[in-house]
Amino acid sequence: MVQIGDVFEEMLNHFNSGAAQGTNAVYQFNISGPQGGIWAFKIENGACDLIKGGVDAPSVEIALADADWMAIREGKLNSQMAFMQGKLKIKGDMNLAMKLQTMFPIS
Repeated sequence: MVQIGDVFEEMLNHFNSGAAQGTNAVYQFNISGPQGGIWAFKIENGACDLIKGGVDAPSVEIALADADWMAIREGKLNSQMAFMQGKLKIKGDMNLAMKLQTMFPIS
């Protein structure tokens, strides 16, 4: 079984630095459930760093259950649908949240 921490590590390999040009932000994922935890991506000058445990003041916070996060990453759940259903909650800059899929395309 794939661990959620491994998914965040793998996301670094799929980071699209071109889509991140001009974006300086911290995206924090607050994942609940048995595999839950907090991970953040600090995006600055087209580069991305993963911060385990998160940060104090992220630009965007994304909260959801571990099973829903895995379903989104596996392409089994659309993130916009999850948001509409209340499974995915976003706090902070919604415009930044909308850019997330282009910076971390699901492959």
